[in-house]
Amino acid sequence: MTTMIKVDNATKSFTLSYHRSLKQLALAKARGRKTHDVFNAVDDVTFSVKEGEAIGLMGLNGSGKSTLLKLVSGVMRPDSGSVLTRGRIAGLIATGAGFDPQLTGRDNLFLNAAILGMSRAETLRKFDEIVDFADLDKFLDTEVAYYSSGMKARLGFAVAINVDADIFIADEALAVGDRPFKRKCKKRMDEIVQSGVTMFYVSHAPGAVRNLCSRLLVLEKGRLAFDGDVDEGIAYLQYDDDDDDEVKGRGKYTSDDGLGADI
Repeated sequence: MTTMIKVDNATKSFTLSYHRSLKQLALAKARGRKTHDVFNAVDDVTFSVKEGEAIGLMGLNGSGKSTLLKLVSGVMRPDSGSVLTRGRIAGLIATGAGFDPQLTGRDNLFLNAAILGMSRAETLRKFDEIVDFADLDKFLDTEVAYYSSGMKARLGFAVAINVDADIFIADEALAVGDRPFKRKCKKRMDEIVQSGVTMFYVSHAPGAVRNLCSRLLVLEKGRLAFDGDVDEGIAYLQYDDDDDDEVKGRGKYTSDDGLGADI
């Protein structure tokens, strides 16, 4: 079976600076104090994903999940090691990523589609389907600067979900928006998995990962701590299904009627 994603000893480091100004930096150096720290958000991670696999990615906040997805998507490059992918990649890494706030929803739709590799002809062919999924007809020609986070999520997800991709990645794509929109996203992602597209999905919700994924990766402080069966991985994390509001409908939802506060 074809390998779609191959991550080999990938490491991505970031620098934490303890001082905001040159004056503070100079004083700290003069006094022999530490001025910065380097940490590995992704630390020597290795795994591969076969064609058609649906991979869940879990871990506590700050474990490196989003950084790893950015490496896989090509938004970032590893400082050492390698990340190789095959075919077209689409997905939603962060709400409103790639949006220009001064452009309208319509303009950003075409812009995001182009970023994801869609031609103008392909975007025009799928335009009505994208707009229908986003359910933003009334505000399509309003500047995105006035959109709520839920509206941005709708538009971003609607574009990404309509790309004919070989690999679909999603970073908490269902975490923003009202309950009906979450259900619509969940249904569409089920269809993607059933179609045989390779999926890479990060979530804190055990039920959603169980429903979508056939394999689970767990990150701890940037390192790959678990790679295997979904239920075993969830048990490893000691996650409680009672907190799984994505699946059971309990807990606190983001209140979002689709209208931005400034509209």
